[in-house]
Amino acid sequence: MSYNDLRKGRYSDCGMAYHITSVTRNRYPHFQDWQIGRIVVRQLMRLAREGVADTLCFVVMPDHVHWLMVLRQGSLAETVRRLKARASREFGQPLWQPNYHDHALRGDEDLRVLARYIVANPLRAGLVEHLGDYPLWDAIWLDGSELSG
Repeated sequence: MSYNDLRKGRYSDCGMAYHITSVTRNRYPHFQDWQIGRIVVRQLMRLAREGVADTLCFVVMPDHVHWLMVLRQGSLAETVRRLKARASREFGQPLWQPNYHDHALRGDEDLRVLARYIVANPLRAGLVEHLGDYPLWDAIWLDGSELSG
């Protein structure tokens, strides 16, 4: 079974929140260079400006990205494909593994709890001692002081 076979028949719902995780090709840590990581951030912001997805939070780790978003138009697969293709094009070479992990959030899941978990990844990975020291994250609810404690 191929990657595309796994995506066939997947249903995505506009207005639903999703947690997306995508890994770099061969888990190469491209985003250790925060300027390369900013490519991903710019593309997330572009999707928001285009009305495709509302970003609730994200963190760009050295070799992967976590993105909590609300899908506003199109399919989830097309939105993630667009993000990855645009970032790779701006970088000038392929950045990503061909697949990604997605989790559709249920109504009883707390978005803020998940956002805190997502943006705290650099702390848990030992990349920084205070979230404010890590340049590649954002959340609509958080300023980092809640996590640096």
